[in-house]
Amino acid sequence: MSDALSRLLETRDWLLADGATGTNLFNMGLMSGDAPELWNEEHPDRIRTLYRGAVEAGSDLFLTNTFGGNASRLKLHGAEGRVLELNRIAAEIGREVADTAGRPVIVAGSVGPTGEIMEPMGSLTHARAVEMFHEQAEGLKAGGADVLWVETISASEEYRAAAEAFALADMSWCGTMSFDTSGRTMMGVTSADMVKMVRKLPNQPIGYGANCGVGASDLLRTVLGFAAAGAELPLIAKGNAGIPKYQDGAIVYDGTPPLMADYAVLARDAGATIIGGCCGTMPEHLRAMRKALEETPRGDRPTLEAIAARLGAFSSTSDGTDDAGPAARERTGRRRRN
Repeated sequence: MSDALSRLLETRDWLLADGATGTNLFNMGLMSGDAPELWNEEHPDRIRTLYRGAVEAGSDLFLTNTFGGNASRLKLHGAEGRVLELNRIAAEIGREVADTAGRPVIVAGSVGPTGEIMEPMGSLTHARAVEMFHEQAEGLKAGGADVLWVETISASEEYRAAAEAFALADMSWCGTMSFDTSGRTMMGVTSADMVKMVRKLPNQPIGYGANCGVGASDLLRTVLGFAAAGAELPLIAKGNAGIPKYQDGAIVYDGTPPLMADYAVLARDAGATIIGGCCGTMPEHLRAMRKALEETPRGDRPTLEAIAARLGAFSSTSDGTDDAGPAARERTGRRRRN
């Protein structure tokens, strides 16, 4: 492969991805309900600080501030006509940070869910979903992103639409789903289901896996599920920094840097190649994760008991693959990656 991420993967056993976007931006003054993507133009210095925070902490890859940068989600802020512009600016800032890092760093163009429900359960057609994902992809491509990165997806139909759109943009890509409902996504997809789905995609990703979800323990159980289903491509693990709690009027995550260091090593030993954090993961977590990955020898694949002992109990007794988890259910509301 000629893309930058594939070349880097050829030289490394693991890569450290970045941490949270929303959590870090809220700490810089972003208000709940605001569109982070508008900051790409309004506060480029803060977005530059976000990216540099990950790079300086040791990340080999960071995601652009474009999670909600599609027409459907930007319409809520009257900015549906600015998809190309806002995505391009975010990628340009990322390109600047990566090119001055002094080492290879990958700029991954973040693409989140549309926020709509696809047919037949909802009204979003496959063609419209492809159109929206393609528009966003072209903006990220114009800004210099190395790879596209769809994340926090719940429905297989939406994941497939993104893959088709990325082929139209002629861009390599990665993609993660969020398994936050007893080992399944909100639309009922299990880790084994995802492996089967990805195998059938005409446009194959560089790697795939899980992000967000409930906590680090649950996410690693999903990674083990990918491995058990015979995943052939590099696996991605981007777990939250512990469990969210409401404290002093704000949402905080209880995962400490030492806990996330343990998570990173366990993720690598469970089979993940690209390892990062999601909600609540700050530069101090990333530094601890990098140090642990560099200094801890590779171990045996961890058991569920070992994961729970190190990272905390699972949120459910089932990972969904034994048919004990809940079936697909209607998705409501909008999700924001933190």
